[in-house]
Amino acid sequence: MRNTVLLSVSAAAALAAAAASAQTITINSFGGRYEEAHRKCVIAPFEAATGAKVQIVTAYSADAFAQLRAQAAAPQFDVIHFSGGQEILGAKEGLLAPIDAASLANAADLVEVARPNLAGGQGPAYSIVALGLVYNSQAIPAPPTAWADLARPEYAGNLVLTDMSNTYGLQGFLMLNQVLGGDMTNIQPGLDAVKTMLDGGAVVVSTSPEIMQEFAQNEAWVAPYSSDYAFTLREAGLPVVFARGAEGTPAVFITANLVANRPNAELALKFIDREISPEAQVCFAGEMRYAPTNLKAELTGAVAEDTPYGAEALGSLLRFDPTVIEANRAAWVEAWNRTIAR
Repeated sequence: MRNTVLLSVSAAAALAAAAASAQTITINSFGGRYEEAHRKCVIAPFEAATGAKVQIVTAYSADAFAQLRAQAAAPQFDVIHFSGGQEILGAKEGLLAPIDAASLANAADLVEVARPNLAGGQGPAYSIVALGLVYNSQAIPAPPTAWADLARPEYAGNLVLTDMSNTYGLQGFLMLNQVLGGDMTNIQPGLDAVKTMLDGGAVVVSTSPEIMQEFAQNEAWVAPYSSDYAFTLREAGLPVVFARGAEGTPAVFITANLVANRPNAELALKFIDREISPEAQVCFAGEMRYAPTNLKAELTGAVAEDTPYGAEALGSLLRFDPTVIEANRAAWVEAWNRTIAR
């Protein structure tokens, strides 16, 4: 009898643990101001609406993808977020689960570029970040209007470049390379330009806070970087303007992906659906100046002015092929490191 009671208690505990697990999902977020906005715009409302718990692992795209690959047999994430196009590779490798568009109430309202292959395992983009020219409007002699302007000799001593290990830095470099005659099979024009810029006094940083330091303390005039961080700099009191280069605007797509081989896919899909809702995206735009991908998201005032907004604006953005980037990343980084070595 005593053994029967013990087994019953044990079974009840196991059932309780399973029930608790079914009401918990694990996601990655990107830390800092982004994670604060993620909590405000998505996580807190989702928890309030569902009664579920969201566990957060702070991990940027490359690290999160490395973890996902390493944990393929028993992944920790239910929803994983990428900003470097890793969803394309993850889907090909079977690490991400296909998504039936009918399982997401908001999927039909997404701009087409935000849902290229849900059935193939690529999650929807819930935010898009534009890359362009961030400059100090009070210090720079002549504001830049084109990516080619970054090569102006008079800018070099006050120019900030971002390391290729940073997603924004990589995208900015690829755009500069393209403008100068290169392409994704030949990055030498971009590397040659970077060498010339460094010889003229340009500096290389690795992180967003370092860019703020350069603008706040070291008389930076211009940096190829993102629209959301231009907003962050203005919020810090710096006279910074974001300009879209005349040759085009590359963009970073932030996606929410359903991880394969996890038991609580239904709850994870509800979380993704919250991320692509107009309410969450309007909130993200206000907090971060991320462009909404849901066409029912309505922006007004300064937020609309700061953010690529609507199907036409989003459709004009450029996206470098993530599969080509991933295939060449190691070689590119090695060539970059040789170029910037001093």
